[in-house]
Amino acid sequence: MPPDAASVPERKFSLLRRDVDMTRGSIAGNMVRFAVPLLLGNFLQQLYNLTDTWVIGQMDDSAAYAAVGNIGPVINILIGFFLGFSTGAGVVISQYYGKKDYKGVHDAVHTTVAATLVMALIFTVLGVGMTPLILRVMLHVDPSNPETLVVYPHAVRYLTIYFFGVSGLLLYNISSGILRAVGDSVRPFIFLCISAVSNILLDFLFVFGFHWGVTGVALATVIAQAASAAFAVTVLLRAKNCVKVTLRDIRVDRKILGKIFRVGLPAAVQTSLTAFSNVFVQSYISGTNGIQKINMSSWTTYSKVDGIIFLPLQSLALAATTFVGQNLGAGNPDRARKGTHVAYFMAVGCTLAVIIPVEFFCPYIAEFFQSDPDVVAGAALLLRVLSPFYLFSCVNQVYNGAMRGAGDSTPPMIIMLTAFVLLRQIYLFVMTHYISNDLLPVGLGYPFGWFMCMIMTLIYYNFFFKYTKKKVV
Repeated sequence: MPPDAASVPERKFSLLRRDVDMTRGSIAGNMVRFAVPLLLGNFLQQLYNLTDTWVIGQMDDSAAYAAVGNIGPVINILIGFFLGFSTGAGVVISQYYGKKDYKGVHDAVHTTVAATLVMALIFTVLGVGMTPLILRVMLHVDPSNPETLVVYPHAVRYLTIYFFGVSGLLLYNISSGILRAVGDSVRPFIFLCISAVSNILLDFLFVFGFHWGVTGVALATVIAQAASAAFAVTVLLRAKNCVKVTLRDIRVDRKILGKIFRVGLPAAVQTSLTAFSNVFVQSYISGTNGIQKINMSSWTTYSKVDGIIFLPLQSLALAATTFVGQNLGAGNPDRARKGTHVAYFMAVGCTLAVIIPVEFFCPYIAEFFQSDPDVVAGAALLLRVLSPFYLFSCVNQVYNGAMRGAGDSTPPMIIMLTAFVLLRQIYLFVMTHYISNDLLPVGLGYPFGWFMCMIMTLIYYNFFFKYTKKKVV
């Protein structure tokens, strides 16, 4: 059990000076120091996801390429729920840490680890069991349609292997989330470096060396995630401070678990339901014009670039969540508010720096993944038209992240579900049934959802949200 905060100097818990105490010092400096390792780590994670897709794309098998590139929504239905839970855990831990309540940090960490072990077992069973059913819905699997029968087996094989190894992903994410909650984004970045290098090397070995195709790509991902989880868990077991994990202390504190779910459950529900709705978005894309593999392959290429564009937004949103959590824990709501605005303007600048080159070079970017002219043309069209709308998401990511950091997760859930599920599905139904079911009009459902979410977020944040009323601890 960690010593009482009053009896131990604050610097004792500095995580070897890797942590960022966001309750003092330059706001922008703290944001940069925290967000840059996170951004680089997320980039590496996208890099090995891109490598999976690129390696399959070099096999001249468009069905395998479409399958590997379009299974993201299926994964996110379950993983999104867990990431919502980890968001809640991070908020609670960061607020205890900002308050200098190290016993609270200790108890929250061990409750989080205990809950994660249970979820790992549940998600493995659900993931393997749900995969065939969800894919049949998403891909419009029909025995009379040979295109769906070609794509479907590749997707089932990849996801079955992925979910059998999902425990590694969960343990890595929760361990890194614990470290980030106290300001340490450096070591999670190091773990991702190890994971990315492992994944890339194994991709080349399994696909080009052993010719295992989709099976090889899935195995490479699972092994790489297990490696990063092993390093992250080892750091927590060997820590010398309040985030140290002691095996005999792993148990659920019901009061703390309630606080975690108060913040995390709305985020988990929102993320999972949004991912589930994206299964239906994929089904619209899969079904347009009867050219399923071309549309799915074009969307695969677009979605990989989409992941890169979102990197600075996601990193700064998490920085805002941690910043607000620590400063509200320290009783400083004015600093929390200023930090949110700084994170937003930084997100706008970073997004512009990414989307401008995409606008100029989108055909070459698309061709890097798949050389089929029809696929390149479809992907380039999506990239050129949709890229400017990412500026809407700067508001959505940062301000909703800040509200979660304050413990106010229910309104962001309602806002995002309304925009990304209800309104987007209405748009897609009307568009495909009464106006056009071509690839671009379907793709425009995404910026439509972003725009509606931005409007509702700004209204709630400016007229209803109060930092001082939302502390969890």
